[in-house]
Amino acid sequence: MFKRIFLFLLTNIAVLAVITVVIAILENVFGIQISWYSTSYISILIYAAIVWFSWAFISLFISKWMAKRAYNVVVITPENIQKLDEKERVVYDVVQRLALDNHIKMPEVWIYQDTDPNAFATGATKNSSLVAVSTGLLELMNKDEIEWVIGHEMAHILNGDMVTMTLLQWVVNTFVVFLSRILANIFDNVTDGKFWALGYFLVNIILQILLWILASLITMAFSRYREYRADEGSATFVWKEKMIAWLRALQKMQNLASSDSSELATMKISTKSKSWFLQYFSSHPDLEDRIKNLESKSF
Repeated sequence: MFKRIFLFLLTNIAVLAVITVVIAILENVFGIQISWYSTSYISILIYAAIVWFSWAFISLFISKWMAKRAYNVVVITPENIQKLDEKERVVYDVVQRLALDNHIKMPEVWIYQDTDPNAFATGATKNSSLVAVSTGLLELMNKDEIEWVIGHEMAHILNGDMVTMTLLQWVVNTFVVFLSRILANIFDNVTDGKFWALGYFLVNIILQILLWILASLITMAFSRYREYRADEGSATFVWKEKMIAWLRALQKMQNLASSDSSELATMKISTKSKSWFLQYFSSHPDLEDRIKNLESKSF
């Protein structure tokens, strides 16, 4: 826990440093005045875009570094693969085959210690990515099922999901901040500033929270859509019937997962049943919906 808190703080320090440098360059070199407290909406929009761009893309580019330090991982390489068991070799072989077939650089392959049956993919680009599988997944799945999981994660990489999701989060968060400032200014004008700076600040924060909740519906809807696409991608690598069989097996295992939260939750395979309302805020579709989606496709 302390390691993850430290990494979170380190990320924020890096983001603040980049924001400071970028704003200083724009103001001193290009003469563009940028201020969070400006009355110019253009200035506010530029400021919000810089802040969230820095946060989104720094987080993306250091995602591999963060993951390696947050988890107890073993990196599979050609040098140590012969020392690993059969299931771990299956993970490496499938990643290698799909990387060669799709002409991308071989992603890093990790095994990490976790009892939850999960896997994730991350990385800034297709040619700088990784696929990680938990020991819990390797223990609970057979070799065919592991192959389907890796196909799903490789589909995320080949579809460029990490970059696309980062871009979407950047745009959405930028407009959440921008619109909250506009609405807070309207509120301040309507009330003739009777609530002073503190009232303006509180209204702005409340609006950001409300708009962020609405924006989450957009980002989570796209996240669910990309899970369907990753399933379809995996089904083109292996038989569709096998992919459906894997999802059925996952349904049986999902109650074994001890947690449904993680810094890398957007890349996790497993999911738990949620109420109809909370499903709209879920990054993954219900497993039954994923099965129905595959059954409706022809490959």
